[in-house]
Amino acid sequence: MAARERFDHEIEAIQSELLKLSSRSIKALETSFLALVEKDIDKAKEVIQQDSVLNKLEEDINDRVIKAMTRQQPVAKDLRRLVVLLKAASDLERVGDYAVNIAKESLHIGKERFITSIELLEDMCFKTTEMLKHVIEAFVEENMSKAKEVAEYDNQIDKMYGDMITHLMRLSSVAPESISQITYLSFVCRYIERCADHATNIAEYLLYLKKGQRIDLN
Repeated sequence: MAARERFDHEIEAIQSELLKLSSRSIKALETSFLALVEKDIDKAKEVIQQDSVLNKLEEDINDRVIKAMTRQQPVAKDLRRLVVLLKAASDLERVGDYAVNIAKESLHIGKERFITSIELLEDMCFKTTEMLKHVIEAFVEENMSKAKEVAEYDNQIDKMYGDMITHLMRLSSVAPESISQITYLSFVCRYIERCADHATNIAEYLLYLKKGQRIDLN
């Protein structure tokens, strides 16, 4: 097998691992939020326990990228591709971390009745998971138009985040006895918003891969 062919094969293998990491990370986010909504303690604990799997996947991708860099000494676009894979893996692992954080907040709230509607939070989480799926599709297809659409999703999520935090802060002034739950829900809101930011990062990496320059979509 020629050196170029070996390199291309290794890139494909790394991208396959990245897709596996993205699938598991998005699933963790969906499951952790479902655990919150359903007050499912076992489901929340499952997300926390599975975090080590995501960490291992990211570590494996890092190792393979570093080996490819040292063995092949890639230049130009090949080097950018490896850097992008490395950075995208980091962002997806962070999504998994935020899923764990949401699961922990779910455990804090436990079976306690929600003091307010979480419909806006549910909408935020749904749009964020769709955003992540959308950006991964763009990444696989190397579709810059799809990548740029992610910024529109992010603007919507930022608006919902602001609205939800404002609502929770107002609620804290009229229901100080529920400040703990309000704090937990505020954290959940922040974690979801951060997941959307990581999706935007991945869109920016794709634009960097194709154009060779960093474009800020925020």
